[in-house]
Formats: sequence, C-alpha cells, structure tokens
Amino acid sequence: MNRKYRIMPMTLYTAILILMDQISKYIIVKTMNIGESISVIGEVLQITSHRNYGAAWGMLQNQMIFFYIITIIVLIALIYFYYKEAADNLLMQCGLMLIFAGAIGNFIDRLFRGNVVDFIDTKIINYDFPIFNVADSCLTIGVFILLYELLFNQKEEKSHGNI
Repeated sequence: MNRKYRIMPMTLYTAILILMDQISKYIIVKTMNIGESISVIGEVLQITSHRNYGAAWGMLQNQMIFFYIITIIVLIALIYFYYKEAADNLLMQCGLMLIFAGAIGNFIDRLFRGNVVDFIDTKIINYDFPIFNVADSCLTIGVFILLYELLFNQKEEKSHGNI
C-alpha cells in the first residue's frame, strides 16, 4: 500500500526540530544572563539572551491564555489541513510540519516558562531584526513554503486543468 501521508518521517522531523529548539533554549537559559550577547559574526550575527512575553515583535505582551487557546486552535487546524489538503503534496507537508514544530516549540516555552526564549540576534545592513529562535525560524520557513504552494503551484495546476 502506497501511503500518501508521510506520517512517520514527518513526525520524526517535527520531533527533531522541537528538540533542537528546546535544547538551544535550555542552553541559553542555563549559560547566559538576560541581555547578555556573544558575537558570532561581528554585529551581523549575535547570540543574545532575551525573553519575549508576547508574540512576534513583542506584540500582545502577557496574554498567555490567549496564546494557549490560539495555539491549540492552530495545531488542530494544521492537523486537519495536513490530512485534508496535503495528502499528495510533499512540499506542503513539509511546510505544515515546520509550522507545527515551531508552534509546539514556542507553546512549550509559554506553558513551562511563562515566556519565549529568543536568542538569534541579527543586524542586516542597518536594520536590527527582532531577536528570534529556532521555533520562529520553523514557523517563518513553513509559512513561506505554504504560501508558495498555495499561490504558485495551485495556479499552475489550475492552468494545466488538474484542479
């Protein structure tokens, strides 16, 4: 039987990403003071210990109940979408897996720490990008993959009469 869903490998990849996220955050919490920075590549890339009590760019500070509810709704929607829409689409499954891993990684922080540990600090040209973490990277890459699939590949399939 040819399984369209790649459940086992996607579950394994998700678990590995969550572990990478949580281990990296654990190392930051145990070895650095909040606000402390270590230069990796001058000012372009630094490891900076930071705590985020909100969402991206610090929005919605201290709204933990809201984040718990939204995260659970998003996780359920991701699972539904995985089974309903991504059965034959490996790239879409990868995007959903990345979003799922990122959501779980930050959810674990909020649940057990009351905040999200951020530490990747980049400055590109003269823009000091908000400090982020592995889970945030997973979320961002996953969203870009889904947008690409939904905007470009769906249009291609429609133009070829496959939908």
